[in-house]
Formats: sequence, C-alpha cells, structure tokens
Amino acid sequence: MTKMTGAKMVVQALKDQGVDVVFGYPGGAVLPIYDAIFQQNDIRHILVRHEQGAVHAAEGYARSTGKPGVVLVTSGPGATNAVTGLTDALLDSIPLIVLSGQVPTFMIGNDAFQEADTVGITRPCTKHNWLVKDTADLAGTIHQAFHVAKSGRPGPVLVDVPKDVQFASGTYVSPEKASTGHYQPRVKGDPEQIERLVELIETAERPIFYTGGGVINSGPQASALLRELVGATNFPVTSTLMGLGAYPASGDNWLGMLGMHGLYEANLAMHGCDLMINVGARFDDRITGRVQDFSPHSIKAHIDIDPSSINKVIHADIPIIGDVGTVLEEVLALWKSRGAKTNAEGIAKWWASINDWKKVRCLDYTRSEKTIKPQYALERLEALTKGRDRYITTEVGQHQMWAAQFLGFDDPNRWMTSGGLGTMGYGFPASIGVQVAHPDALVINVAGEASWLMNMQEMGTAVQFRLPVKQFILNNERLGMVRQWQELLHGERYSHSWSEALPDFVKLAEAFGAKGIICNDPADLDDAIMEMLDHDGPVIFDCLVEKHENCFPMIPSGEPHNKMLLGEASTHGAIGTPGAVLV
Repeated sequence: MTKMTGAKMVVQALKDQGVDVVFGYPGGAVLPIYDAIFQQNDIRHILVRHEQGAVHAAEGYARSTGKPGVVLVTSGPGATNAVTGLTDALLDSIPLIVLSGQVPTFMIGNDAFQEADTVGITRPCTKHNWLVKDTADLAGTIHQAFHVAKSGRPGPVLVDVPKDVQFASGTYVSPEKASTGHYQPRVKGDPEQIERLVELIETAERPIFYTGGGVINSGPQASALLRELVGATNFPVTSTLMGLGAYPASGDNWLGMLGMHGLYEANLAMHGCDLMINVGARFDDRITGRVQDFSPHSIKAHIDIDPSSINKVIHADIPIIGDVGTVLEEVLALWKSRGAKTNAEGIAKWWASINDWKKVRCLDYTRSEKTIKPQYALERLEALTKGRDRYITTEVGQHQMWAAQFLGFDDPNRWMTSGGLGTMGYGFPASIGVQVAHPDALVINVAGEASWLMNMQEMGTAVQFRLPVKQFILNNERLGMVRQWQELLHGERYSHSWSEALPDFVKLAEAFGAKGIICNDPADLDDAIMEMLDHDGPVIFDCLVEKHENCFPMIPSGEPHNKMLLGEASTHGAIGTPGAVLV
C-alpha cells in the first residue's frame, strides 16, 4: 500500500505492465507525468514531432513485438491529433494504450484552454476509454486499460487524466489487485462446431484456408498451428493484407494474397471452393467484392475471437467464437484423433485447377531498360534483403499493394501496414516504432512520395534517436492509386491526383542530417539499394519510377471477387482495353 502522486502512479503502472518505451509529445496538461518520467530511467521516452506520428509509431512497435504500444499526449489538440492513429489501430486490431492529459476536473466543461471532450471524441475510435476523476482510481484504471487492450480482439484504449488528478496523492494499486474480471472474452471454441468443421475437413474436395490478422494477433503459437494444419491437410492457404507472414510465402501451399489487388489464383480459389475456413479474418469488402456473389457454393467456417465479426458481413455456416490459437489446437487434436483423414483424390484435382490458374502469371509486367518499374524496384529490394533480419512497413497506395505482391514474408510480425483505415502517413512513424523495438534489425518503409510527405516531420525523430530506418520511396509524382482509379473508372479525368511542388528528397534528407539517395536508371538500382542498406543511419531513397504504371490484378468497384482486371503482360492480358482486361 504505497502513497504517491497520480503522475508517479502513471509511471509505476507502466513499469508494472512491462512497458519499456513510450511515444509522446509534452504539453501543459501532462507536465506532471513528464516530470515523473524525467526522474526515472526504466522507461524510455521517444519524442515524436506530431501526435499522429506517436500513435503510428506505437502501432509499429506493437505489431512487431506483440506487446501493447504506449502513447502519451496532452489535452485538446494533443488528443485530437491522436484520433487518426486510434481509428487505424481499432480497425486493424492493434493493442495500444493512449494516455491523454486533461484540464483539471473543476474546469471540465468550461471551455478551458486546450480543453476537448476527449472521451466523447474517442469513444467511436477506441475499444474502451476512461476519464479518471479520482487519483485513487488511476492505477487500477491503467491496469484495466492494458487488460482490455490485450484481451479478446486487441485494440486501442484511452485513459484521460485531468491535471489535478496527476498532482494529487493516492494509494497505488498493483496489477494483481486491479479489477479485470468483468472482461473475460471466450477463448475455447464450441466443441460441436469444431466437430462439424473437422467432418468437413475430412470430406471437402475444394477446401481453402482464408487467413487474416487474427492469426498473427493470437501469437506465434497460432501461426505454428496454422502451418502444421495446412501441411498435414495439404489444403491451399491464402491471406488478407493483414495476415501476411502467418503462413510462409515460401510455403508449398501458399497462393498469395487475395482481395482487390490479390492474386488471380487466390481469388478464383476463394470463388470456387466448397469449404472456406476463415481463420481470424473479418470478410472485409476489399476481400469479398460484391457480397451477394462471394464464394457462392462454399460452406463457410469462421473462427474469430470477436463475436461481433461473426455473421456481420457473410453468413457463417460454422461459427466458432474463440482464440485462433486455441481453436486451431482443438481442431488439430480432434482431426488427428479421428485418423487425420482428407479427401486426397478431390484435393489433388483441386490443386490441378489452381495450378492452371497460376499459369496466367497475373503479376507479370512489361519490363523496361530505361525506366524503373515499381514492380522491378520491389523485386530487387526483395532479392537484396531476403534472409536478413528485416521488417517492412508501408504507406498507403499502389506501392503498398505492390509491396504485398512482390515482397515475401515467411514469419509473422514482419509486415506492418495500414489495412482497414488505409492511412496515408502511417508507414514512416510506424517504421520508427519498429526500429525502436528492434534496434539491430533492418527496417524499411516502402512509401509513395505523397503518403510519405504526410508525416515527413518524423525524420527529426529518426535523426535525434539515431534510428537507421530506410525510407524507400517509389516516386511517381502522382497520387498513384487515385490516378489509377481515375484512369480506369472515371474516364481518365485526372482531378488533383498529382503535385507540382515536390521537394528534392536528397536535399530534404540532408537538411535533417540524414542521407539521401536518388536513382532513376534500372542499371544503377542494385548499387543504389546496397548503398542504402550499408548506411548505418536513416536514409531517404528517392526511387524515380514509371509515372503511369497500374497495379494489377484489380477487382473493379462493384464487381464480384472472381472478376479481375489483369495487366497486358499476363497471359490473359493480350486482349481487351489498353493496359488491362477484365477476366
């Protein structure tokens, strides 16, 4: 039973929760907490340049470690600047704890300086939030926040702490004595539904595993169990953007990513399967295409720890609520106990069909000796970094989809991107968070020049903290994905999809005290990439690429997921409109 100020309670609670780093930006309403941080050496504070950058950095930290990311911001604009990152984390199920300062309790509601209704503003974009009005409740609330953020479907939480609560004294409550019993999500799956699934695994002729970020969020055991089950059944496996790495890209059963810019064979396998086993994905619209035509002849099993995700978009014939790792373990155990049977003859025919679809070579593109194609840039980046201790973050746009298509991930927690919200400006601060968590690793942010500029100020953070993050910018001088949609869907009316005032990225890097590299010749690309990789500090790599390259395959808006636009270089791309054909 220890008496201490609220500010010291915050720091002690973070220590007791195993926190080693906080991303933040100080202000008047959190100065007592910053003073407490100054008086200790166990928790490292990373000073960002913008609160949005703090939350994205914490997301990168969380996704690459599996531990919650922690953010500290001041009241008013400090908290409102964190809203985009909170929403991003909510949609992508990232565990975050955001601590925000608030005006003193006796001033709340008076339109005080830098006052905002932070709890009200963040209620729709957090898993849960709290306004702490009594110092006696502060430590227990923070411990509850960690429990909620990590349990069940992970997500961001926010604790709003008025300044007078930080100054006042109270009794510290340890994590063991905090009240968390009210939130205990279901972990084990329903035995009857698991038995139904196992019976179908034994008889299915055209099965597929459809995996998502929930596999990674469940922890390394879930990925290991998924690999074991895929290998033992010989079922094909595909993944959402968020699930890349749960099953290795080098694995024999891997079909590649599915969805709007997923692979031809993955999307057709989803459309033609007779058993779809959804493991930790949420039937996002970028996967389903036109919902009424989504995989019309399959029995659909859905394993998810979030009950609200079951039957939300697509009806689940076999709904299994529970932790992905636990349920996969239960499925494997029952299947093995029944003899580990599958319909081998049917699966062999299924693989023959899939291998025919692979012959389309949907990722092929027209090569150039004069201009760097973005696909080629990523192929070379993959070749020159493969086998290294590598983590990849991305911004949002064409480059993000190309990165998902051309970079291979054999392990979970190595791929950090903004999936559900599609937040431009995510990748650079996320790469900082990843580098903080893994100081000796190679961390590369694959970016577009437009996305990267949205949080370019964080170069100051990278330089100050000597974080050797590599910014690999595919610079087409366009808002590439916007321009692509305008070309294909809006009559080539390019409304505000380019900038006429881009910076010199090499000079910009040097202005921050970092290294800048520029490359526009395919013949020089390998040497330039190696120069980036060999530099021991932060780098901005300005890779000038083809300005009007389109990202294929692509499911056009309003089409079912088996109707795809393919590029001219694919084996189906020789006919149709210039640049693409709908298959």
